[in-house]
Amino acid sequence: MRIQKLDPTLINQIAAGEVVERPASVVKELVENAFDADATRIEVELQGGGRDLIRVSDDGGGIDPEDLPLAVTSHATSKVLRLEDLQAIGTMGFRGEALASIASVGSFRLESRTADHEEAWSIEVAGGIAAEPTPCAGPIGTRVDVGHLFRDVPARRRFLKSEGAEASRVAEVVRNLALTRPQVAMKLVSNGRTLLEFAASDDPRQRVVDVIGREFEDHLVEITGQIGDPADGTLASVWGMVGTPEIARPTTKKQRFVLNGRVIVDRSLAHALKEGFRGLLEPSRHPVAVIHVDLDPGRVDVNVHPAKTEVRFREPRPLHGLVRRAVREALESTDLVRDIALKPPEPSDETSTLPGDSVSHRAGSSSRGPGPSTVVPTTSRGGRPDPAAWRDAMRDAPWPEDHADSEAASPLPTVVGRDAVLQIHESFLVTQDSEGLVIIDQHALHERVMFETLQQRIATGPLESQRQLVPVVFDAEPESVSGLETLAPLLERIGIEATASGPRGIAIHAFPSLLLDRKVDPGPFLSELLERHAAGEIDAPDTEAALSDVLDLMSCKAAVKAGDRLRPQEIAALLDMRSRIDRGASCPHGRPTHLRIPIPELERRFGRSSG
Repeated sequence: MRIQKLDPTLINQIAAGEVVERPASVVKELVENAFDADATRIEVELQGGGRDLIRVSDDGGGIDPEDLPLAVTSHATSKVLRLEDLQAIGTMGFRGEALASIASVGSFRLESRTADHEEAWSIEVAGGIAAEPTPCAGPIGTRVDVGHLFRDVPARRRFLKSEGAEASRVAEVVRNLALTRPQVAMKLVSNGRTLLEFAASDDPRQRVVDVIGREFEDHLVEITGQIGDPADGTLASVWGMVGTPEIARPTTKKQRFVLNGRVIVDRSLAHALKEGFRGLLEPSRHPVAVIHVDLDPGRVDVNVHPAKTEVRFREPRPLHGLVRRAVREALESTDLVRDIALKPPEPSDETSTLPGDSVSHRAGSSSRGPGPSTVVPTTSRGGRPDPAAWRDAMRDAPWPEDHADSEAASPLPTVVGRDAVLQIHESFLVTQDSEGLVIIDQHALHERVMFETLQQRIATGPLESQRQLVPVVFDAEPESVSGLETLAPLLERIGIEATASGPRGIAIHAFPSLLLDRKVDPGPFLSELLERHAAGEIDAPDTEAALSDVLDLMSCKAAVKAGDRLRPQEIAALLDMRSRIDRGASCPHGRPTHLRIPIPELERRFGRSSG
């Protein structure tokens, strides 16, 4: 077949294949055009999920009658005039192909009126051919009707989902677009029913809550940050709202990144967000976040994807650091202790439950016999525990270790400052703060303390190590042995000196003093570290992320365990260190170290009025 020029209609349909995938794509392009026209109110109407009709109306500046034919012509635009304009794009649309592409895959009608005209004008496109503009009645602004989407491209129409699914996709696009312009009122109507409605607001925080969900409002933290000097035009700034760890989701669906007013998908920013939460979330959980980034348009290329959802940064590393730092600093200044509500069990015929009680008891019996006795502290005149009385009671009472073999042994409270602390089940510490009753996981808290300690020490140089009089030798798989060379720089930083000892052996010549002090066995520790490296869980040993993963492992091994009975001075020291670390509300793996039962919840459970 000889080379020949394509028909203009076919050209537009090919372009539509990149820009117009489904009704949601049409809505995105039309709403972005309304943004560029400075609209303050936009309404989207659907019929049949957008298959039968998509109508987008705005109150923007409108289009002059003489420009209507050009508006539906390929690559005709008022937003780009020179090549230099592509290097600093400041508008949502700029290619001049959206309307022509949309008109090529469905019936198309555009009505528009500018402020200096007394009447509106309309233009229709059918079969790729535009009719002459005609006058009509209409308000200032623009209305675009797209009907029978993909009618002339049946193969594309068959790929559309159900009416409800397509409407849901449109709703997601409208939510994303609403985040970018809180000052613009937006409404989505499907088959006559209002699905979404956002009032115009000068407060971007309100728009974030409206879009993300009001159920998250009390768990959102504001982040801010900037880099560069405004004087030389290199300023980049970030603002947003991130959810506390307790509302993290199993997917990234509740994450949005807005760059210069455009919702984008970017791995670097997503990674920066996750790094900002490092140590506060379990790996399988993802933060809730809306992050706005303002950057000099000349430092980003938005013309790398047909739908303009992906971009390319000229200098991604400083922006990554800005987002990570802003998230981290905001979380560090926030109380991340998780409040919990007590839920009563379902009562049964064999249990008698007091109204609102959270524990059911079999009448006249107990599954464990008499519970441990409680040492009630002497109180001061103000009703608070008297520290002096506590100390006298502890001095005169036997130490818990004296009753280690007795099942009915009662742990003694410890006084830290003005508060009593009780260790229960040799795993949890119970105390109070100004908000309510606080329950602490001793292993998780000590793990966080150890992690922060290791980070501070390694920031000044390699960790202190102790040479072994006799090398510790253990068997290892060949891939673990080969991993020694790759991990050598990382092992040196954490104070481990190890060499291969035959094809399936490893000899440890030096080991971190801190781990030895905590009675961590060198062989199993290094074996696990090498196994995790071989499995791909610890990669790129020269990166800080890999170092954090190793410090996670070290802190976990060195921390006190559930089942370790702590002496009063150990409890006091642990809680004292808690106030000195940055992220004491979560262990390095993201699990909570504290849970709080608020005072109002306790009062409700005991049938007391908080008033």
